[in-house]
Amino acid sequence: MDFKNITIIGVGLIGGSFALSLKKAGFAGTITGIGRREENLARAVSAGIIDHSTTDHAAGVRNADLVVLASSVGQFEKIARDIRSHLKRGAVVTDVGSVKAEIIKQLEPLMPPGVFFVGGHPIAGKECPGMEGAAADLFTDAQCVITPTAKTNGEAMGKVIDLWNIIGAKTVIMTPEQHDLIFAAVSHLPHVVSYALINTIIDIDKNILPHGGRGLRDLTRIALSPPDLWRDICAYNRSSILRTLRSFSSSISSMITLFEESDWPGLEKEFLRAKESRHLIETD
Repeated sequence: MDFKNITIIGVGLIGGSFALSLKKAGFAGTITGIGRREENLARAVSAGIIDHSTTDHAAGVRNADLVVLASSVGQFEKIARDIRSHLKRGAVVTDVGSVKAEIIKQLEPLMPPGVFFVGGHPIAGKECPGMEGAAADLFTDAQCVITPTAKTNGEAMGKVIDLWNIIGAKTVIMTPEQHDLIFAAVSHLPHVVSYALINTIIDIDKNILPHGGRGLRDLTRIALSPPDLWRDICAYNRSSILRTLRSFSSSISSMITLFEESDWPGLEKEFLRAKESRHLIETD
């Protein structure tokens, strides 16, 4: 591995899993975790997730070869401003955020000379946050999107790609803009719809939600995701998510028309089109 000292800012589900994945892959260096609560960090050290911990950003990144931003995307810019003068020359900064274009636009100018930013997004996770859910195999066979720009250092990007490959992920290269439109459709839109669906049901009658069965639980599972995290994602990917929401709204309007006209053959055709396309996301 190209890095000896790795600092993870945000030792939650993703940050903790990244640390455990490194250890499982044989990483022999030092992993430092930075967070806001000392008691959580102490538990992470006791659990063997990280080797050292601190709540001091400056102290935590001073000797780091690689800094991984694994907190909420809404905190990235502030963190980058806090650590920029403490990063050593040659260090690489990367992230695991699910929004790229706006984040990269903010972070690239904040990198000091000789420090390189590489955008990344592992497509893995669980709805329940926190290091208690961290797992060494979370990224095994998972896709990890790397989003270079014209300013991305090729050598630094190669090191980040190698690291993700070592811990079992499959790396894919996209532009930040491609990433944000794709994941607005396949990830951000479903989360927004899941939240909206639950709210729709409780607005009809808050007492009927417990009658929902497994189908409703599966459909709305992602509504268990942290609202503050998804608030930030929506804010940073506003235009792409709006584009997908408008398309979804158009689909719902078409469905309403089919119901109003009692066009059951037309409705069946829409259901069949969705069923056939659904197979495209099945995995072996």
